[in-house]
Formats: sequence, structure tokens, C-alpha cells
Amino acid sequence: MNQPIPIPEIEKKTLTDYLRKWLKGVAEPVAAFLNRIGLKPNVVTYMGLLGNTIGGVLLGFGQITWGGIVMLLMTPLDGLDGTMARLRGESTKFGAFVDSVTDRYCELVILAGLLAYFLQNGNWVACSLVFASAAGSVMVSYIKSRAETLGFDARVGILTRAERYLVLAPSLVFNFPIIGLWILAVLSNITAIQRFAYVRKQWYASQHKPNQKIEEKE
Repeated sequence: MNQPIPIPEIEKKTLTDYLRKWLKGVAEPVAAFLNRIGLKPNVVTYMGLLGNTIGGVLLGFGQITWGGIVMLLMTPLDGLDGTMARLRGESTKFGAFVDSVTDRYCELVILAGLLAYFLQNGNWVACSLVFASAAGSVMVSYIKSRAETLGFDARVGILTRAERYLVLAPSLVFNFPIIGLWILAVLSNITAIQRFAYVRKQWYASQHKPNQKIEEKE
């Protein structure tokens, strides 16, 4: 009986994965210090969310550079909470869940601040770019999450979470938010399409059987 073509298990790494590996030597001592002074990993996670919310408020009031600086300062907290939990031997699925949820909110509060600012200025093109950026960001994350629950891999694409930060944060710090938003609006949605196509390719491969000659024995 013919069998479906197996999906090759190829480990794919995103820029986020590489950054965590490269910065491991810095993150672990800092995480160990935070553990020693009594901070909990989830507290650090919520501190990151609060900090990004403050950054979003600053953006809403037109303080673009300061909002970008706050965003940059909060970025290291994203990796520290997971490292802290691992060093404490307390890594849990719920902790990973909380981390993922707050990551999405951190992105959205920054974009919400920009949306508020551009609405006040009547810049509808920029507002549209903010919406497209938010939609792309959410879909990139959602496609990956949904694909993994169905047994597929979706860790591909040109603008994953780390790249989005590397694009948006400098554009805010140097007060060129429109440039960053154009890049996010276009490339994040292209990334979502890439992930969709990659999952479809895996599904297609699993459904089609190889052509084999069946020999009938008398």
C-alpha cells in the first residue's frame, strides 16, 4: 500500500533564535542577578509590557524619539524572563504562553501609540500603514502558532519578530516612523504569505503519494 510522502524534519532558525544564542553569554549573568535579587520571571515579563505601554503613550503624544528609546530599553527584558525561568528550573508551558501573549501586546501598544499620533494629525496614509503593520504582525504570529498546533512548521519568512523590532525601533529613535511603517506594512504581510505558502507546501507533500509500480503476483 502506498504511503504519503513524509515531511522532512529540517530545523529552521529565525533571527530571534540566533540572537538568543549569540546573546546567551550576556543574558545568563543578568538573568542570574535578577534571580538573586528576588525578581520573578513573570514580573520581568509584565515590566516589559508596562514599559512598552509607556513608550506607546509617549508616541501618542508625539514624543517619537523618546517612545523609540523606551521601546529599545524594554527589548532586552523579552529574552530575560525566559532565561530567568530556565535558570530557576521553573520553565512551564503557561510561562511560555504568558510570554507570547505579552509579546503581542508589546507590539500592539507601540503601534496603537503611533496610530493615536497620526489620527491627531489627520495622516490617513500613516494610519493605514499602522493598521497594515499590526495586521501583518498578528498574522505572522498566528500562522506560526496555528500551523504548529496542526503539526506543521512555519518558522520561515523575511520579517519575523526580531526583524520587526530592528526595523521599527531605529526608525522611531531617529524620528522616521513612516519609513519603518512602510517596511513593516509590506514585509510583515509578505512574511505571513510566505508562512502560509510553506505550510501549504507541507500539506501538499503529505497528501500526494509517490508513483509506484504495483506488481501483481499470480
